[in-house]
Amino acid sequence: MNNQQIKEKLQSLADVPDFTVVLSGKKSKKVDGLYKPDLREIIIHNKNMRNDDDTMYTAIHEFAHHIQCTTSGIPVSGKHHTRIFWAIFHNLLKKAEEKKIYNNAFKKDESFIKLTKTIRENYIVKNGKLMKELGGLLAKAKNFCYEQHLNFDDYADRELGIHRNIAAALINIHSLDISPEIGFENMKTVVSIRTPEKRVQAEQSFIEKESSDVVKESIIKGKDLDDNSEDSVKKLLIEKNKIIKTIDTLEKKLANINSKINKLDGKAGVIQ
Repeated sequence: MNNQQIKEKLQSLADVPDFTVVLSGKKSKKVDGLYKPDLREIIIHNKNMRNDDDTMYTAIHEFAHHIQCTTSGIPVSGKHHTRIFWAIFHNLLKKAEEKKIYNNAFKKDESFIKLTKTIRENYIVKNGKLMKELGGLLAKAKNFCYEQHLNFDDYADRELGIHRNIAAALINIHSLDISPEIGFENMKTVVSIRTPEKRVQAEQSFIEKESSDVVKESIIKGKDLDDNSEDSVKKLLIEKNKIIKTIDTLEKKLANINSKINKLDGKAGVIQ
């Protein structure tokens, strides 16, 4: 693939401001590619690549940086790997697979397929089931505590060594009948969602193998990862207010420190 072919494939994944793709013709020990926000340039060290899938994976990664940098209302570094970045990246990879632009090695390599099956069935799902059963036992313990007018949080914290917040999450996992198929960490994410409709939607997304970052950004926060028309002015104002509050807090701390220094200097100058 040449520069233009890669660019056209990326453009088919998202409608974003123009950018440039450059194949460096070099091999790098540090990175496979990089994005230059000021130039809107995606650089791929193609000598690192074994095949077109390697090239497209790196191109999509850098393209995700381009999308985040050009659609965010606040300045974003091209090296900044935030949760929204990973959500954009994972969403692009899914689209690329659907469009046959990129082939997922984890799904075509038999060794990975077998290993994934073993990990999921023998560990992730089994652990999810155990945690759900534990939630049922904790619910029973909570009832005992209530009947005897004892503090359940104290029981969880001191007797079981389970933090009270985790204990509460486990009880909710059991009572809401969350599927253990999605694994304990994702089960905790689901029960943290207050809206029933969103909770069901998040659980289904996890079952369909969406990443945690995609679920948290697209469902919990309600962001459309395909919609790049963000309110830049609003985001800038929010960022401005954060900076003003930070400056105000620092100025107060500085004034307090200066006051303490002046008092200490005054005492140091007194001879008794």
